[in-house]
Amino acid sequence: MNTIVQASTVTDKSRQLVTAATPENAQYLTFLLGGEMFAVGILHVKEIIEFGNLTEIPMMPTFIRGVINLRGAVVPVIDLTARFAGQPSQPGKRTCIVIVEVQDGDLSHDVGIMVDAVSEVLEIPADEIEPPPSFGARIRADFIQGMGKVAGRFVILLNIDRVLSVDEIATLATVASTGDGLAHRPGS
Repeated sequence: MNTIVQASTVTDKSRQLVTAATPENAQYLTFLLGGEMFAVGILHVKEIIEFGNLTEIPMMPTFIRGVINLRGAVVPVIDLTARFAGQPSQPGKRTCIVIVEVQDGDLSHDVGIMVDAVSEVLEIPADEIEPPPSFGARIRADFIQGMGKVAGRFVILLNIDRVLSVDEIATLATVASTGDGLAHRPGS
């Protein structure tokens, strides 16, 4: 009887370890944008740096704030507030740039996202994540990976590969440089 109980205990511990290692218990970096809490998968995040030293590029959409020199590499910085709502955000004391890695086929690109403030890293179990709403969100539904339930409220989990789609941003930048005004539409 004792042997059976021990085997059961080992099996339960093994299940817990397997569960902890699965992507179902993913970690997310949470941050604030316009008073709302958003999150991106921690595996996309490379580093967080202080806001500043941006070089503006003329004739770019409003959501492309400029580029930074990150150890010799040119990294574009996207203003997520402008990307979602069309109006550029104003940098504050806690504004920072989160450097994320975005996949584009077999290639990966580093992109900086400008956020109002970084909060914390949270582990959100898969069973605490609801599907994205089909309507009622302030941002495009395809930008939302899910809605994480944390302490009785929702955190918007971003599909960062969609939000920072290299092809879409390149298209929008081309449109902005030709001057037809499409880049100034909200959500573009």
